[in-house]
Amino acid sequence: MEHWPGALEGMDLNLDFWRGKRVFLTGHTGFKGSWLALWLNRLGAEVTGYALPPPTSPSLFETAGVGSILARSHVADVRNLDALGAAVRAAQPEIVFHLAAQPIVRASYQEPVATYATNVMGTVHLLEALRGVGSLRAALIITSDKCYENREWAWGYRENEAMGGHDPYASSKGCAELVTAAYRRSFFAAGLAGIASARAGNVIGGGDWAVDRLLPDLVRAFSAGRPVTLRSPGAIRPWQHVLEPLAGYLLLAEHLCGDNQAFVGGWNFGSRDEDTLSVGEVVAKVATLWGECARWNIDTSPQPHEANYLKLDCSLARDRLGWKPRLNLDLALSWTLDWYLAQRSGADMREFSNAQLESYMALPA
Repeated sequence: MEHWPGALEGMDLNLDFWRGKRVFLTGHTGFKGSWLALWLNRLGAEVTGYALPPPTSPSLFETAGVGSILARSHVADVRNLDALGAAVRAAQPEIVFHLAAQPIVRASYQEPVATYATNVMGTVHLLEALRGVGSLRAALIITSDKCYENREWAWGYRENEAMGGHDPYASSKGCAELVTAAYRRSFFAAGLAGIASARAGNVIGGGDWAVDRLLPDLVRAFSAGRPVTLRSPGAIRPWQHVLEPLAGYLLLAEHLCGDNQAFVGGWNFGSRDEDTLSVGEVVAKVATLWGECARWNIDTSPQPHEANYLKLDCSLARDRLGWKPRLNLDLALSWTLDWYLAQRSGADMREFSNAQLESYMALPA
């Protein structure tokens, strides 16, 4: 495995804390999971991954060669309790990040049973597998900003707002939050390990090829010289670069290990207020950065319901963890397009991804 000791001096993370830590990461073949695996490797952690094969081709996992930097990589399903339990017991993790999920809203309308099975029962299976793991100090369950009962109001949701969800995806993430809280109170209240959940905004960044996500859809269309079709140009979301919430997850895990009961519960890691913009505004920014051949049209046909206005209040993370976003949206979009252009030009994408990590970690807190 590759490590870069001393390369992270601009970051608030504790290098000595992460070096040699045994980390169990579900969803390591996905977009966010691959970025987190790269980061954990740079911090010197010993990472065991557990996930299905990469959900797209190409993928960040394959393009950046993430599999080669892991201590172990299990290609398996979180819906399989026996396989998951065996992998957890073999890894004896100190810290767990649970990112494995069915992550697409529109896909949840097409496959609601699979969505609930993965997002709800997958969470149950992981927490059940962690019971009795004596090495465990902290587990962080990653859900979504869509876990809240969306009331279409103009202010950000706080961590104590009601869980909910109109569509199967959002509902499944609210359910995962309730599962996490129940397991924490029922089985981890003795203080041996800290169990928390994290809710991020709409993440963007290089290496995402998922269908029905705005930036991958834009890159595919603009690269092919065709217009992109927008379903909901007026929908407002908290846009953020993928490294922003990942920094929050890592920081929260450190705090959980330091005082595991003082930092349990749910945490928001969203964008700056000024970066909570409509889909149409983001598309206009990307089109300006891309230049010619960047065109779009609007699909006026009936669409499945999606929330129109979504914003997070991140006061808790700012006040108690010292976390805040470091990239404004213009920079986040520029970094994202730079990644895809580098990949198209044949660059070494692990090297390029690591360079973006270094640039991010050098930014002032």
